[in-house]
Amino acid sequence: MRFVREPTAVGAPRSAALAVAARLSLFACLSLVACSKPAEKVEGPKVAAPTDDKVELTASQLKTVTVAPIADHTFSPERTAVGAIDFNQDRVVQVFPSYQGKIVGAFAQLGDRVEKGKPLFTLYSPDLAQAETTLIAAAGVYDLTTQALARDRILHDKHGLSDKDLEQAVSDQMTADGNLRGARAAVLVFGKTNAEIDKLIASRKIDPIMVVPSPLTGRVTARNAQVGLLVQPGAAPAPFSVADMSTVWMKADVAEADVPLFRRGQAVSVKVDSIPDHDFSGAISILGATVDPSTHTEQVVTQVKDPRQELHPGMMATFVIHTGDAKTGLALPLDGVVRNGDGSMTVWVTSDDRHFMRRTVKLGMQQDGFDQIVEGVQPGERVVTRNAVFLSNMANAASSGDD
Repeated sequence: MRFVREPTAVGAPRSAALAVAARLSLFACLSLVACSKPAEKVEGPKVAAPTDDKVELTASQLKTVTVAPIADHTFSPERTAVGAIDFNQDRVVQVFPSYQGKIVGAFAQLGDRVEKGKPLFTLYSPDLAQAETTLIAAAGVYDLTTQALARDRILHDKHGLSDKDLEQAVSDQMTADGNLRGARAAVLVFGKTNAEIDKLIASRKIDPIMVVPSPLTGRVTARNAQVGLLVQPGAAPAPFSVADMSTVWMKADVAEADVPLFRRGQAVSVKVDSIPDHDFSGAISILGATVDPSTHTEQVVTQVKDPRQELHPGMMATFVIHTGDAKTGLALPLDGVVRNGDGSMTVWVTSDDRHFMRRTVKLGMQQDGFDQIVEGVQPGERVVTRNAVFLSNMANAASSGDD
């Protein structure tokens, strides 16, 4: 018997498998195409970010802050600089003798107040002794020629003396008079008075002690005068230095960018740490001619009035100078403005004294404990003027809790 395999019995499962494989391949292909196509982004609804933080205070919390309508304040454009007090160099004198000599007496101590013309020290001066000797001799010759001229005039009147001899006598007397005047002037240079010179001529005794007076009324700022010290004109150190302390200088370095704002004669207010409750008035007297290339500053010298002599050279000082006309604008106390870590400035505004909104503001000048508000708040709005940082801390804490 011959057996024949029917194709349908064995081929049916293979055909089904091929069909399934084809479908899977097609599905995979379609899936691959679908996956390779970029997915479209679906945007959700846009939500606007809040512009102001809001805080609600309880009755007890309201006691920690102060609320008031924002008010005007007058601001004056000004600049400040730190410097030091110094002597008024136009009123400081190093006192030297006019001629060399040895000090025999010193009459003032460091810090003493001295009056103009009062003796500071005395010294033995060989030059003065020589000048006085010449003066006494010139005075003797003058007296002799004066008496001789008087006799010759009498003789001439009686025809006992020729005109030529009389003229010679007149000439001798005039020469002696000139020499005497010159000798007196030479002694005057040493500080002797005319009365002292007359006394010296009358007594025919020299006085070689030279008195060196104070050239101005002021305070002794340096003393190097010791008895027995030989001093010479201009040889440092000077025996004494005297300064008029009714005015002093304040030297300060100002920023290069501010130099065009300064000019001579501008009024300046000066403060020192040792006298915090008192302002000293002055005016700019000297403007530097060059800018320091390392610090980009220029020196400004202010002459400060100090009638009670409270300022001492070397004191640290701060000057304030107004550089423009005063302007009035909205302002808040410093405690009403919050300075945030990102550099922004904010205040807290309310309409019902209970609910507060944080508002970003732009500041201008700061003066007298107030910040000028240039932008961000309208006139008449009620704002927190004290302890505004309390509300900011509450708002920041609430924000951190939500996160």
